[in-house]
Amino acid sequence: MSIGASVKRIEDLPLLTGRGRYAGDIRLPDQCEAVLIRSPHAHANIRSIRIEGAVRMPGVLLIITAQDLPSDLPPIPMRLSPEGALEHALQFPLAKERVRYVGEPVVLIVATNRYVAEDAADAVEIEYDPLPPLADTDRALASHDNLLHPSIGSNDIFQIHSQKGSFDDRLVECPHVLQEELYVQRHTGVPLETRGMVANCGSDGRLTVYGPTKVVHFNHQILCRLLGKDSRDIRYIETDVGGGFGPRGEFYPEDYLIPYAAIRLGRPVRWIEDRAEHLLATNHSREQKHRITIGFDEVGRILALRDEIFVDTGAYIRTHGVTVPALTQAMFPGPYDIEALEFITHVVVTNKTPTGTYRGPGRFEGTFVRERIIDMVARKLKLDPADVREKNVVRPEKMPYSNGISALGQVVELDSGDYPQLLRQVRQSVDWDGFKRRKKEAEAQGKLLGLGMAMFVEKSGLGPWEYAEIDILENGDVCCKTGLADVGQGVKTMIAQVCSDQLGIPYTRVRVIHGDTDTVKKGNGSFATRGTVMGGSAAWLAAASLKDQLLHAASEWLGVPREELEMREESVVREETGQVLLAYQDFIKRCVEKGLKLHAEYTFFASHMTYPYGVHIAEVEIDKDTGHIRIVKYYIGYDIGRAINPLLVEGQLIGGMAQGLGGALYEELRYNETGQLLSGTFMDYIIPSSMEVPHIDVEIFENAPSPLNPLGVKGAGEGGTVAVAPALANAIRDALEAYDFEITSLPIRPETIRFAIRQTERGEEKSEVVL
Repeated sequence: MSIGASVKRIEDLPLLTGRGRYAGDIRLPDQCEAVLIRSPHAHANIRSIRIEGAVRMPGVLLIITAQDLPSDLPPIPMRLSPEGALEHALQFPLAKERVRYVGEPVVLIVATNRYVAEDAADAVEIEYDPLPPLADTDRALASHDNLLHPSIGSNDIFQIHSQKGSFDDRLVECPHVLQEELYVQRHTGVPLETRGMVANCGSDGRLTVYGPTKVVHFNHQILCRLLGKDSRDIRYIETDVGGGFGPRGEFYPEDYLIPYAAIRLGRPVRWIEDRAEHLLATNHSREQKHRITIGFDEVGRILALRDEIFVDTGAYIRTHGVTVPALTQAMFPGPYDIEALEFITHVVVTNKTPTGTYRGPGRFEGTFVRERIIDMVARKLKLDPADVREKNVVRPEKMPYSNGISALGQVVELDSGDYPQLLRQVRQSVDWDGFKRRKKEAEAQGKLLGLGMAMFVEKSGLGPWEYAEIDILENGDVCCKTGLADVGQGVKTMIAQVCSDQLGIPYTRVRVIHGDTDTVKKGNGSFATRGTVMGGSAAWLAAASLKDQLLHAASEWLGVPREELEMREESVVREETGQVLLAYQDFIKRCVEKGLKLHAEYTFFASHMTYPYGVHIAEVEIDKDTGHIRIVKYYIGYDIGRAINPLLVEGQLIGGMAQGLGGALYEELRYNETGQLLSGTFMDYIIPSSMEVPHIDVEIFENAPSPLNPLGVKGAGEGGTVAVAPALANAIRDALEAYDFEITSLPIRPETIRFAIRQTERGEEKSEVVL
């Protein structure tokens, strides 16, 4: 059996031996380079653009402003959660008349090489008339005569209101009420390799684009639409990537401009984003403020919850539409059964870089707020935080359980799970109940030790469909074409294991092809932790169809009923006894000779997502003098129904935790009042290295397979990230229980902890760890 085995990734050998092919590795004859001139102002009208000095420079091939683009060019459309009301806030590839954030593309320059292109950029003269910048949601909401998109009529460009039951009626019956304001900072995915692409227009007018990832077929369709081309006129080829994480692979202004320039010039054009551009111009994410009110009883049962959420969406609506705000609401209740819920979300435009998704979008933010609030309830009632969680989780007998809130076109309905069982198991795994003893021992040594927990529910397997196509080659090897993309998650290995399990051959005999619109008929790509659930199921069922064809043929040749046959260990065997009846290689050879069709396709549809769940637990030690946070232990317990490859799942969780750690303690895209990004280099934007990421104990559970797909799987891509911040925050707060302060914002920095400790020691009023 290949499924369930921790086999090594088949992707790794070429990547580790330097044979990966990234966008920067593409070299074509006559290839030239593009750079973008980006706005230095957060908000300004463009008075003039003079290119005369640049256009005469040797080696300059093309300079494009918005005036040079087709007059009927539409803005870049929304891919997910489209809302007609937001179409006035979509972004055009180049700024027209007005810029709305620092880094907005204004001019594209193509030259024979990058040096010339950058020199030419310096020679372009652009005059701006600065406008008042709106660098935070409070200022944007208060401004009624300074609108980023006047046709919408407000900077509060979209509201989402969801409710279950009556919050007001239930709250008045609650003996306890807690109100808090919490904040999650703006940060983003920082892949090792920045974005880039190469576009080449052949002599026949056909365009080939190298470099797109994640949603290859979808972006192919968008480019065809924007360029007014037939889908047969453009080919997209996915390259290797140094990380995806959400921001990479969406359709950005450059995804139109570089192919457009290649068509205009009739030669290959390459654009590679530098690190400063990445931090400035690639989708940001996360920034949300929550004003939350909850009502609860004497035993910690939460009965009513209302959250008013302010989302800083930046200057434009990008391809995700309002996916993040919608998911924040829908996934906010997490594993808990709360009777009355109400969410009001304001999507607010500001003069900052537009936002999109980043690993665990909406859940990272909502999980931090919810799990912090639960610890506050526990402390107010002097209860164990784990006990409070146990009182509130959805009981297994209520599954499937609807939380009453919708996103991505469907109400959240938790398909399966036993949350109390998971809590019991993880408490035992980390010796939760023995922590009081450990803490006392630490205190005797003058150490401040804290333990924190955070539960979470993830979503995975977003539909509506995914595609797979399987062929057995004459030598017996298998070729599987999948509509998924590979952004580092091990999709090739997963698909190979699934096919190998059906066909009874080693997974190393399966070749997986993806990300080429000429080769793979269709696909929805890799995002939203959908790969294994959707793509794995499609491959599983395509392989099952092919196996069925093969075994019917074997049945006829052997005179053995089909239902008694199985394919195992490169043989056709009697299923009950394992008796070998045909060797696989001979069998395939005979099939080929007989002209049997060794091909199958399957499009797997799913009308509803599936929901993995888990717990993060952190044990930390705080240095009272410096505020330094040392993570003593870190544990993740995660139930994904069924693990195709536990080694891959563990890798996903550990990598995800490292990104969550960055969001919890280090990373922040901070702006000043004029809308200038202050943390635009790695001198200011701190990311965790191997020195900061602790050893992580991972325990994978398979207690609750999903009933919504044939593999019983749930996704593992984002569960390592979403609960890191509250687990650490709760542990830090526990370590500092003698000090009267609260953690209500991210990132949690040593200087803010030190300040809070000293403030308490001076006898000043309760503080909040805020920036």
